Amino acid sequence: HNQSYYILICSVAGLSRCSRLTLLRAHSTTAPLHQGLPGSLWKLGRLNHIAIAVPDMEKATALYRDVLGATVSDKMPLPEHGVYTVFVELGNTKLELLHPLGEKSPIAGFLQKNKSGGMHHICIEVDDINAAIVDLKAKKIRTLSAEPRIGAHGKPVMFLHPKDCDGVLVELEQA
Repeated sequence: HNQSYYILICSVAGLSRCSRLTLLRAHSTTAPLHQGLPGSLWKLGRLNHIAIAVPDMEKATALYRDVLGATVSDKMPLPEHGVYTVFVELGNTKLELLHPLGEKSPIAGFLQKNKSGGMHHICIEVDDINAAIVDLKAKKIRTLSAEPRIGAHGKPVMFLHPKDCDGVLVELEQA
């Protein structure tokens, strides 16, 4: 059944002249407009961290700890990812300072192109990383590894190709 809705369009000057538009609402067979696919099995969560590649880990750590007054973690080696990490606590999210560990570190290559460092990636939590990966691959979003790996927080992570994400390296992390 069609329902009619009326909208009154009145002139701004004194509301003296009005006209009525009739809008008909029909039953729609299209899906409602919302983010994600209907029945999607996974959801994006909060921003977990923004990662910054730094050429000098001690200097960068001192900046956030001593100059800006942030709480920072100890420097942690992650050999499987080829990086050292330090996390800077910001209350609602974190910064992850990254420095190369080993000759094959992806951060070493980044720093060769960006001598003074810079933003490397963003990390967003997902409620089901495996469902997210299957869904994103079906949507032609490339991943940088075949399977999730364990990240700095001890949880599965997957990096999405920056060419498929508007030039941003996106890390998904299991919440």
